[in-house]
Amino acid sequence: MKKINLVSDNKPALPIRDASTWDAPEIQRLSSGRGSWHNSTKDSGAGKHSSDKVVFLLDVDNTLLNNDAIEVNLKQHLTQEFGAENRDRYWSLLEELRTELGYADYLGALQRYRLQDLSDPRLLQMSSFLVDYPFADRLYPSALGVIQHLDSWGLTVILSDGDVVFQPRKVQRSGLWDAVDGRVLIYIHKEKMLEYVMRRYPAQHYVMVDDKLSILAAMKGILGDRLTSVFPRQGHYALDPHNNNAYPPADITIAAIGDLINYDLPGIAAAQHI
Repeated sequence: MKKINLVSDNKPALPIRDASTWDAPEIQRLSSGRGSWHNSTKDSGAGKHSSDKVVFLLDVDNTLLNNDAIEVNLKQHLTQEFGAENRDRYWSLLEELRTELGYADYLGALQRYRLQDLSDPRLLQMSSFLVDYPFADRLYPSALGVIQHLDSWGLTVILSDGDVVFQPRKVQRSGLWDAVDGRVLIYIHKEKMLEYVMRRYPAQHYVMVDDKLSILAAMKGILGDRLTSVFPRQGHYALDPHNNNAYPPADITIAAIGDLINYDLPGIAAAQHI
């Protein structure tokens, strides 16, 4: 299996502060790249784009990848192998972890399930189902084409939430890792890690594509006009009226991720005066 390195180049870790404590001059400094360090040519895309005027930050679950369909398959597998009662017990543990951590920890829920039944050998098959799942089959139509299209206008970066084992595995096996040439960032709460993102991929402007209005609103609140928020209405979060009414609308709303192929991307840059 290909070696996965979430923080490459052997650079020292940066001290990360809550982005809500930044002041306007600091955001401007980081956006322009002044006072920040840069990646190697291979990692940052330097030389491919002129000073990376625009960086496209792309969420994974229910943005590029139909995670709702994956969960349906998982529930079906659990029902078949373990029965409805044990399926519900696992799902209860998964939701418990989602509340604690802020993301769905599928392998962590399996570990907790195991602690309640140490003698069940079927758990080994369950882990294989998760790790070996054909994630590429669950990409939304034109997801890879969208990345290729965006890459002609700026630098594409995967920016996702999740654990450090299953989420990168999902990104790799789906083909998304290679589609962005390994530019993959995975955090627990990505909206709180913007300082690191901006240091790693300096740009004059950022475009965030995400199915959660809460994420888009939080990032927009920090970066203001330096960020264009794009909201694909895919998945249960994006289609939940309660979620939609709780946050301001995104700058751009699309019905499906594939719609970005036909969107006026140069118009985004022009509108932001870059």
